[in-house]
Amino acid sequence: MEAKKKKRPPIGQQSSQYDKIFKENLEAVISSIMQNILEITAVSVEELPDDIQHTKERKPDVLKKVTDNQGDTFVLQIEFQVANDDEMVHRMLDYKAMLIRKYRLPIYQYVIFLGKGQPKMETHLTDVGLTFEYNLLSINSVDYKIFLKSNRPEEIVLSVLANFGQETSENALKDIILRLEETTSGDLALKRYFKQLRILAQLRKLEQKLKNIVMDSIAKYIDEKRDVAFLIGQEKTEERIVRNLLSKMSLTLEQIAEIAGVTVGFVKSVQRQLTEK
Repeated sequence: MEAKKKKRPPIGQQSSQYDKIFKENLEAVISSIMQNILEITAVSVEELPDDIQHTKERKPDVLKKVTDNQGDTFVLQIEFQVANDDEMVHRMLDYKAMLIRKYRLPIYQYVIFLGKGQPKMETHLTDVGLTFEYNLLSINSVDYKIFLKSNRPEEIVLSVLANFGQETSENALKDIILRLEETTSGDLALKRYFKQLRILAQLRKLEQKLKNIVMDSIAKYIDEKRDVAFLIGQEKTEERIVRNLLSKMSLTLEQIAEIAGVTVGFVKSVQRQLTEK
């Protein structure tokens, strides 16, 4: 019987995964995002309440009162977007009207596109007596090495969304994995950032390459007696883990059984399935 293909989560569910990562890491990366993507050098940043209107369905992703190195003070709003949204220009206009009314300061609005390719959202809106626009930027226009050189793993994870330039995706992923290992203390923290990396890699369709690189380098984790379950991918079934180990590495059946947490008999059963195809 042909195995059923694993379905990807619905777009809304995927977006919530990405939103969760940025919410978890936001305070650690906001300075880098302002400096390296928005080209804002802040000397002071003040958190603003995001409940600008209680009846609004969606709150701003980032809302800060910023004073920059030129002495200018303004409200900074940032939205992270993983897919094109035809309503974005209207949403940003709604935000701007409410923010102007509440804070009576200049409002700088940015949408940072996290998806693959270039964003195609409308940024301008004109009507009788109205001309409006917001700033639309793409994270994949930023050199990935800018994030890679950081000592914060939260920033290093963003490298996977940036521009690899002349570097191959395989080498760039290896660089990112190495830097995460160098800047993270403890297996639990490393597990967290590898999980984030795996999720974000989906936005660049690099998830399979990431898994292959991890599988090729798994031997050193075995030698160091590190927890490798998260590197393989916790969502995989035991059979999938065994299949990958059989196809990617020269290990004994006993070693594969130990890594995958299964019996040697189970490994032999999977091996027979592969040879019978």
